[in-house]
Amino acid sequence: MSENKFKVGVQQNSGAVSRGVSVFSGIEKHLKLESYFEEGFPVQYLPKIFFVMILGLIYIGNTHYAEKTVRKINEMQAEVEDLRADYTTLKADLMFGSKQSEVARKVSVYGLKESLIPPYKIVVDKGEY
Repeated sequence: MSENKFKVGVQQNSGAVSRGVSVFSGIEKHLKLESYFEEGFPVQYLPKIFFVMILGLIYIGNTHYAEKTVRKINEMQAEVEDLRADYTTLKADLMFGSKQSEVARKVSVYGLKESLIPPYKIVVDKGEY
């Protein structure tokens, strides 16, 4: 039989890989996870792990809901500002159009003229009507 002459070498791309230390191996070395799983998987901690996972999911969902609500509020505020500007413009146009001089100018097309005699009060006696 012939010998295996193929050798796998370590890549020399970065300093961390050349030393054989990665981020995950550093975390694993500091946390010493092997000591927790020597006797098997700790089943007694599963309810607590699931509870923390559910709380995390609720937290993420709540954050997404809050961001969606903030976006809706911003859209509504922009719409309210547009409607307020429209209201102010229409109100100013109505106020201008209801002035006595404007009304007189608009009805002059129909042959109506503004009265130069001021109005007076008609008094009717009680028995006369």
